[in-house]
Amino acid sequence: MTTSAPLHDHLRALVAWSSGLAPDAIPEDVRRRAGLILWDDFGALLAARSEPEIVALRRKIAESGGRAEATVFDGGAVRTDRYSAALGNGCAADWCELDGGFRPVVCHAALYVLPALLAEAEATDARVDDLLAALVVGYETVARVARAFTFPALTLHPHGGLATIGAAAAVAHLRGHDPAIRLRALTGAATMVFPGPFGHAVEGALIRNVWPGHCAQTGMRAVDWAEIGIGGTSSSLSDVFCGIFGASAAPHALSSDLGTDWAMTDGYHKMHACCQYAHSTVEAIQAALEARDTPPGVGDIADIRVETHDKALKLDNAAPATTLAAKFSMQHVAAASLLTGSADADAFHADTLAAPAFDTLRKIVTLAPFGPALPPPHDRPARVTIRLRDGTVLQGECLSARGGPDRPFGDDEIREKGRRLIEAAYPNASSCMAPILHGDAGDLRWARLVAELTSS
Repeated sequence: MTTSAPLHDHLRALVAWSSGLAPDAIPEDVRRRAGLILWDDFGALLAARSEPEIVALRRKIAESGGRAEATVFDGGAVRTDRYSAALGNGCAADWCELDGGFRPVVCHAALYVLPALLAEAEATDARVDDLLAALVVGYETVARVARAFTFPALTLHPHGGLATIGAAAAVAHLRGHDPAIRLRALTGAATMVFPGPFGHAVEGALIRNVWPGHCAQTGMRAVDWAEIGIGGTSSSLSDVFCGIFGASAAPHALSSDLGTDWAMTDGYHKMHACCQYAHSTVEAIQAALEARDTPPGVGDIADIRVETHDKALKLDNAAPATTLAAKFSMQHVAAASLLTGSADADAFHADTLAAPAFDTLRKIVTLAPFGPALPPPHDRPARVTIRLRDGTVLQGECLSARGGPDRPFGDDEIREKGRRLIEAAYPNASSCMAPILHGDAGDLRWARLVAELTSS
C-alpha cells in the first residue's frame, strides 16, 4: 500500500470527527484554553501595529480592499473585505515573535488559524462559542498534520508549509460544512502551501513574516473552492509533503486518540520576543546573573559561551541586518539578555541592530553543542558561561524554558501579558473580551464584540 492511501484514510477520520465537534462537545478545560490562546495571540498581533513595515503593508492592502466586513486590528476600526483583513492581520501576528506554538513539533498552530478565523467570524456574524470551537478544530488539525510529517531539520519553515491547512480547517468548521467539503478543502489547501525556507528567518528576510497572512487568505479560498467542487485528490497530502518536500510520514498521527489527546494541551506561550529555541538561553543568562547585584558592564566581559541544542545552533548570525534576524540570532539574544535583563520587544528594536554595546557583545558569543543530548521536555536546553576580564566566571543553565506544558506560565501571567499588549491599542479590551477568557460567551457574537472593542 502506498503512503498516500493510509494518509488519506486517517485524514478522512480526522475530518469525520471534527465535523461533529459542536461547542458543547469540547471539554470545558479545552474551551478555556482556546480562549486564553486567542487572547494571547491577539495580543501578539497588536504588538506589531506600529511597526513601519506593517503600517506600509496595510496601506498597500487597503488600495485594493473590498467591501467592509472585517476589521484590521491596528488600534482603530478600519474594516475591509475578509480576505484582505486576514492578510493584514496575519502578517502582523508573527512580526514580534510573541505568538505561541505547539511544543512537540515545529508548528505555530494558533497563528495558522486565527487571522482567517477572526475575519471570517466577523464577516459572518458568528457566535463566539462557534469561533472558539473552530479554533480548536483548526488547531487540532494543523497540529496533527505537523506531527504526521518529519522533514529534514529546519529546512522548510512551517509558516509556509502549514498555515494554509490550519486556516482552511478552521473556516470550513465555522461555516458548518460536511465531511466531503472539508476533505476537498484540506486536500486543496495542501496543494497551495509553499516551500518557505527556514533560513530566511535567520537571514532576516522580512517576506517570512508575510507568509502567515498570505496563507490565511489562501486557506479561506480553499474552502470557497471546495464549496463549488474544486479540491485536491486522495494523494494530495502525500504528493506535496512526501513527494515534493521530502518528508517521511506517520499517518496514524492524524487520527490517533481523537477527543482524548487535545493538541492545545501541548502548546506553549512566549514572554520573550524571539525564537522559542533561544528562550532557554535567555533563562540561563538570567540564572548566571542572579548572584550579582548589578550586571557586568560591556567592557568587563571577555567572552560568552552558549552551549545549546541543535535547533538553536542553527540560529547563528552575529550581524543581524533586520529585527527579524535579531530575533533569530543567538548572538543578539545573548547580548540583549545581558544588556536588558530580558528579551522583550524593546531588546529587538531596530535601534539595537547598530548599537555599539550590542555589536560588541554579539562578536564575543561562541556557540557550542549542549552535551549530552536530552529527551523531551529537556530537548531544548542551554548552558551559558560568561567569563569576565577579572577572572570571574558566571554560569547558568536552563534545561527547558518556561511556557511549555512542563513549566507552564500561570493563566494570570498570560492574561496580564495579553492585557498589556491589547489594552495599549484597545483600552476596554478586558471588559469586552471577558466572556472569552472566562469561557462564558453565551449568545455573544464576535462582530458585536469587535464593534465594542473598537468603539473606545
